[in-house]
Amino acid sequence: MRFPYSLTLLAGTLLATPALAQHHPTPAPADTTRQTMPGMNHAGHNMPGMSQSAEMDHSSMDHGGLENMSHAYSRNLPMNRNGSGTAWNPDNTPMYMWMHHKGAWMIMNHGAISPRFTSQNIGRKNGQRGGSTFDAPNWFMTMAQRNIGQKGLLNFTAMLSLDVITDGNNGYPLLFQSGEALKGQPLVDRQHPHDLFSSLSIAYTHAFNQDVDLSLYVGYPGEPAIGPVAFMHRISAMPNPDAALGHHWQDATHITFGVATLGLRYKQFKLEGSNFTGREPDEHRFGFDKPRADSWAGRLNWNPTPALALQVSRAFIKSPETLAPEEDVKRTTASIIQSSSWGEYRYITSALVWGMNQHVQGSHTDKASHSVLAETNVQLGKPAVYGRYEFVQKSDEELQLPTPEYPTASHPTFNVHSLTVGANYRVAQVANIDFTLGAQATVYRPEEAIRPYYGSTPVSGQVYLRLNPSLMKMGKMKM
Repeated sequence: MRFPYSLTLLAGTLLATPALAQHHPTPAPADTTRQTMPGMNHAGHNMPGMSQSAEMDHSSMDHGGLENMSHAYSRNLPMNRNGSGTAWNPDNTPMYMWMHHKGAWMIMNHGAISPRFTSQNIGRKNGQRGGSTFDAPNWFMTMAQRNIGQKGLLNFTAMLSLDVITDGNNGYPLLFQSGEALKGQPLVDRQHPHDLFSSLSIAYTHAFNQDVDLSLYVGYPGEPAIGPVAFMHRISAMPNPDAALGHHWQDATHITFGVATLGLRYKQFKLEGSNFTGREPDEHRFGFDKPRADSWAGRLNWNPTPALALQVSRAFIKSPETLAPEEDVKRTTASIIQSSSWGEYRYITSALVWGMNQHVQGSHTDKASHSVLAETNVQLGKPAVYGRYEFVQKSDEELQLPTPEYPTASHPTFNVHSLTVGANYRVAQVANIDFTLGAQATVYRPEEAIRPYYGSTPVSGQVYLRLNPSLMKMGKMKM
């Protein structure tokens, strides 16, 4: 069976990372250091989600490393704002990572793996859709950055996933999920695996002053300026091993083989534009796809308070689907991400995301299909409770339903509602790794016309063990 081998492989990778051997708690900013550590105390507030109690020996960190404790794409923003690609999280976002300094470089390592048993459409009958499996969705990311001169910031990012080993080339079962293909057939009621190389990017940011930055981000693969922080990097989605059903309406472009993004920040606003490859990754998960640079996107980010991150974006995506090469997509998204904490491992984070797709074929444009996601994660020390509601409109083509032919290129869409509730408990911490046991259940409510394939209210459930870096703590600095 694939799972035990791949779990051992990834766990070994996590345990062997130099970040564990050289890990230090992050120092807290003192009043006398605020000007040399802009990322740690921005706009008069400290980095939240971190303990203030532990003392640390500061001798192993040189001054150049301390200066670089900032956002990945701005020397004048807190690193808590880091998301996926160039997207923003709230400044209050808790940070689960290992961090250390090597000379002038700051190195951050993130990741998670969730070995689990999942059963989709429990008790299904009469050939209704569903499935059960043991698998382990996972990802691992490392970021390295350093200051360049008095104004510059250089960042390298790599993200890897062993999904194709732990979940299989056809991914894992997930009712009403759609997107991407395998062996000439669309993946339906399954979440596709992510590529081994999910991100390899380089970025340079120039700070004209404390309020204005200009950044250039290039990835192969990378993430263009579309949508909010991708679901696996949102703390509100962290407990849920499942991808969002609206993934391909909201943040599916987080793995794009060829992207260049130019971003201009003014205070708490950032305007971005991207040129990128519209085609989604193919089924060969260990390789690199052909870059095309045929699609465009624009995004406006605004963080009005440390607790909020807002964005709106619009994209033209050229031929995203391998099985429909003549079809383009116009995608529009808007989102609000919230994060507030009141102590170590005590916080509430939420996300409200809307995404809309319009399929374009020649001169014909399909009517828009919509998705809405609302999720919340409440961490109360060791235990946590969380939930996710989704509304998504899926066509007969996306769900591969045998519906009659229609006189136009349009396909009927069907409304699907889903509600997930779950709870977990951190059972151990070993070598700065959290071991968390959890369980969740999902109830779906599809439109009546497609209930013969799924049932009127299909129910799914799973139990899992999540391994991820412990919450990064801030200690008192010994000067």
